[in-house]
Amino acid sequence: MESIQHLLYQAHKASTAIKLLEDDKKKALLKRLAIILSENHALIIEENKKDLDKMPDTDPKKDRLLLNDARIADLCTSIKDIAALPDPAGQIALEHTTANGLFIQKKTVPLGVVGVIYESRPNVTIDVAALCIRSGNVCVLRGGSDALNTNICLVNLIHSTLKEFGLNQAIVQLLPTDRKHITEMLTAVKYIDIIIPRGSQQLIDFVRENSMVPVIETGAGVCHTYVEKTALLDNAAAIVVNAKVSRPSVCNALDTVLVDEEVAVQLLKLATPGLLNYKVEIFADDDSYAILNQLQYPYLQHATAEDFGREFLDFKCSVKIVNGIDEALEHIGKYSSKHSEAIISEDKPLAERFINEVDAAAVYVNASTRFTDGGVFGLGAEIGISTQKLHARGPFALEKLVTEKWFVRGDGQVR
Repeated sequence: MESIQHLLYQAHKASTAIKLLEDDKKKALLKRLAIILSENHALIIEENKKDLDKMPDTDPKKDRLLLNDARIADLCTSIKDIAALPDPAGQIALEHTTANGLFIQKKTVPLGVVGVIYESRPNVTIDVAALCIRSGNVCVLRGGSDALNTNICLVNLIHSTLKEFGLNQAIVQLLPTDRKHITEMLTAVKYIDIIIPRGSQQLIDFVRENSMVPVIETGAGVCHTYVEKTALLDNAAAIVVNAKVSRPSVCNALDTVLVDEEVAVQLLKLATPGLLNYKVEIFADDDSYAILNQLQYPYLQHATAEDFGREFLDFKCSVKIVNGIDEALEHIGKYSSKHSEAIISEDKPLAERFINEVDAAAVYVNASTRFTDGGVFGLGAEIGISTQKLHARGPFALEKLVTEKWFVRGDGQVR
């Protein structure tokens, strides 16, 4: 079997060069990369079309795969935003001199080699490369076969930029898509410092269960919006529709609507026209089914137990009517993936209770869960949304691509 060990070794070796690169040069490199991507937008779209043509229009992942002029322009803006952020490495977290004269410092340093396994999303290729370069890390990318042409094109443009700056092209490595190489990545403890899976729950579970390299989970989102009885219902309906239909294939899209029984009829009457415009299929519990059926909503199914706690990634959602906040909190506690959760309410104490009790990376009051995003949060971009609690939680962005290192300077002290 062909091995990727030589590629991983080259990535490991390249980590010294990017770690020592001056801050101004990293900024300049990223600004130049943004220009090169913009100048080559037609080529990127051409290669992207080759991948798009292989995927049926009915596949919800097709939206994730798409790169057009607007999305390429957004990527270029994101790169420039990342360049403008302060370098998270080299920051002094602590320093002091001990009684015996040792000068001790704790500084932030790059993680080293960051391995990312992802599906469909070629924007991840650019986001990860830019974030890693800015923070002094090497990245090893294993994208999916469905985005192969696009990813090769993007990495070639990154390599041309690195070459222009006299840097090792192994600073950004694109690995073969053959699945047999994933296991090799997951056991490459000598060469990879951290693995980040971004994609389906199946992918994340496989990486977590099989990796010998430390893992930070990102991606899977089972997101709820609870419409409480004091909500401004026009606002609530608009938020529910936005959270579901604006980009249903992403992890911060709404999956389940919980609505207080006192306002269920009014809320569903207001929300269904917007959902109907996108032919959203609703999986409803018995109470909401009766209301939606009376409203003659055409895309209606009886919910099963599996429809709660389900990440739909499509124009589909589940609806459940609840009797107050306690039942809503209990439901979210049982089914949440701890990604993003929202309450729509005018009762401020109750809303505060909700966001303090819900265990999720991002919690919202009177806003759409679609805002959970590194760029929106002012972080430039993200590798993904972390749903775990160690090292990074929420948008896993530039600030978290470092670890700590102790520097101790003496003049002959012994213990």
